[in-house]
Amino acid sequence: MPVRKTLTNNEIYHVIIRGVADMPIFKNDQDRYRAIFSLYEFNNVNPVVMRERRGHRKRVKNIKIDRGPSSVNFEKRDLFVEILSFCFMPNHIHLLLKQIKDNGITQFMRKLGTGYAGYFNKKHGRKGYLFQGRFKSTHIQNERQLRVVFSYIHTNPISLIDPGWKEEGIRNLGKIIKFLENYNWSSYGDYLGKDNFPSITDRQFLLEVMQGADGCKNFIDDWLKYKKSLKNNYKINIE
Repeated sequence: MPVRKTLTNNEIYHVIIRGVADMPIFKNDQDRYRAIFSLYEFNNVNPVVMRERRGHRKRVKNIKIDRGPSSVNFEKRDLFVEILSFCFMPNHIHLLLKQIKDNGITQFMRKLGTGYAGYFNKKHGRKGYLFQGRFKSTHIQNERQLRVVFSYIHTNPISLIDPGWKEEGIRNLGKIIKFLENYNWSSYGDYLGKDNFPSITDRQFLLEVMQGADGCKNFIDDWLKYKKSLKNNYKINIE
């Protein structure tokens, strides 16, 4: 039997969870909004009954779940993790998480996976597992790796409009940059100051590492320019 690795408090991990047999885990934007809301709600040691949160969920599209004084009055949560970055893809989710509770990442991912799968199966009339096995996690060990993973997570959606880019290179850099900056289902827009879903992520630490919103954009743009110059050489070490 494989031994599960121990995840350490106050350390950062790149976490990936995939649909079983790589099946789609989102069928429409309503599913994606539900998953956004789930990231917020299930990051909570306290029990969460989603049907009791329906009124808040209906307002997610309009209020961006802000923590500020003018925000909706969400009760204080007891967090498992800090969510530093996220990206939704059709059949998987990328998360950059800092564990702040013992076993916090495992508990959060279990709660997220079970809760979202229950919603998805009921809504779409299916049974069985939605996600394949245990999530995959990679420990971020230094600032260089953190920057690379930040880029890797937020450039994942390129394959949605240019499936061959990893083998053939980026053909239209301007189009790719604009697409990523307007992709609704990642935290990149929030790092650029667009307030997409600002209360999902804790951005202060990474904004310091990346030297602010301009630093985030410049790093991603420079990374894409570099990748544009390389064909058949996309391999990236995020371990």
